[in-house]
Amino acid sequence: MVGKKPNNVEANNTNNLPQPEPLSRRVVRGGIWVFALRITNRGLGFIRTIILARLLAPHDFGVLGIAMLAIATLETFSQTGFHAALIQKKENVESYLDTAWIVSVIRGIVLFLILFFSAPVIAKFFNCPQATLIIKVIAVSTLLSGFRNIGILFFQKELEFNKQFLYELSATLVDLTVAVTLAFILRNVWALVWGGLAANFVRLFMSYMLHSYRPRIRFEKEKFQELFGFGRWVLGSSILVFLITQGDDIFVGKMLGVTALGLYQMAYLISNLPATEITHVISQVTFPAYSKLQDDLPKLRDAYLKVLQLTAFISIPLAGGIFILAPEFTQIFLGNKWMPMVPAIQVLVLAGLIRSIAATTGPIFHGVGKPRIDTVWQVIRLIVLIALIFPFTVRWNILGASAAVLFSILASSLGFSFRVIRITKCGIKNFGKMIILPLLNAMVMVSIILIAKGSIQPIGFWEFFLLVGVGLISYFLITSLFDRFLNYGIQKLIKQDLAFR
Repeated sequence: MVGKKPNNVEANNTNNLPQPEPLSRRVVRGGIWVFALRITNRGLGFIRTIILARLLAPHDFGVLGIAMLAIATLETFSQTGFHAALIQKKENVESYLDTAWIVSVIRGIVLFLILFFSAPVIAKFFNCPQATLIIKVIAVSTLLSGFRNIGILFFQKELEFNKQFLYELSATLVDLTVAVTLAFILRNVWALVWGGLAANFVRLFMSYMLHSYRPRIRFEKEKFQELFGFGRWVLGSSILVFLITQGDDIFVGKMLGVTALGLYQMAYLISNLPATEITHVISQVTFPAYSKLQDDLPKLRDAYLKVLQLTAFISIPLAGGIFILAPEFTQIFLGNKWMPMVPAIQVLVLAGLIRSIAATTGPIFHGVGKPRIDTVWQVIRLIVLIALIFPFTVRWNILGASAAVLFSILASSLGFSFRVIRITKCGIKNFGKMIILPLLNAMVMVSIILIAKGSIQPIGFWEFFLLVGVGLISYFLITSLFDRFLNYGIQKLIKQDLAFR
């Protein structure tokens, strides 16, 4: 009897200890924080874009686009993939952090030097001498990025997205304040330049304010080689994604000029809003979650189908609304000088919709340690893009470039979908159900908005938001019918699985 007492006490003490929070709840909480961050950032970014588009010309955005393309090119081709490798690892990764930080610092310094001294060559390639000084100034951003605290990767690894929220929001607020203020004063591209640079200074500062880890100057060859073993596939995929997502910008800027590049990039920004936001949220939240579930196929499959269902439910109506209201949005909020990009928006929004669905697959491939799949299908996408972009752009200008992007995304997305069905064993029927029902719903919504547009003329600021409201109400009413009669289940997902309990 005496010998059993300590065990009982130990058991009671164990029961009284705080129990670890379930992974599903941490994922939900993390997802809510990330959605809140993206909604806030996009809201502020929307205000920034409208103000700057009114004050500046497409040519200004095109000049900045050239500088950003130069930076994106070098950053992509020097990507280490260490960040993803550290998140994917199940064991403690602190012993790897100093090596990863040293590589980041060296990379930042090298990129800065290359950009600074190659700026005249890049500007000459695009026949835009004005871009030379801008590239040199913006190159400082790569230097700042290299010195950021490596400890911030734990925001994503440990699903601490409340800290990620503060980290990103602080930079967004600074960018908005500086860029808009200087746009009123300068009325040129330098407002965009100084806004972006100020945001990167804030990111560097906040990375050390929000995480206690302090990197040291220490490099271990074995740790480097181990991280690079995973990171090389991330590097390969990143290079391919860059060529696919930025190659069309380079082609348009070189072939059609700086103004056309400004129009094309703005069209891509607006049309790919669903894909960009959904992709960002999905990758940040689900990649670390899938990494923890990689050895439990039933839970992995269930988690993936829920993510796919929620993604389709949100992104499909957003894409439909952008497609049907693109002319009115551009006219009302951006002005007549941006109207030539409307057809490109409508084609690119279809590409963005497909990309948002395909975005659910990447975190699965990386989470289960198979990044090679992502790389292979990105190669196929690149081949299709290369084959189509020249003849399409020559014939239809930025509309043709948009069509080439659409067909390339469609080709790779089919491959991504079949591979994720095989890995999760979810079945084509279950996979298709999550997409077809919201697609039918959105088609009805678009038809209703189109009918309403015909009866509301002219369409001004308030009429535009009335049409948005009509679309939202019709979409949610039809969703209720699908839930009741077709067992769609989205209301259950939102009420039960996405609620704090």
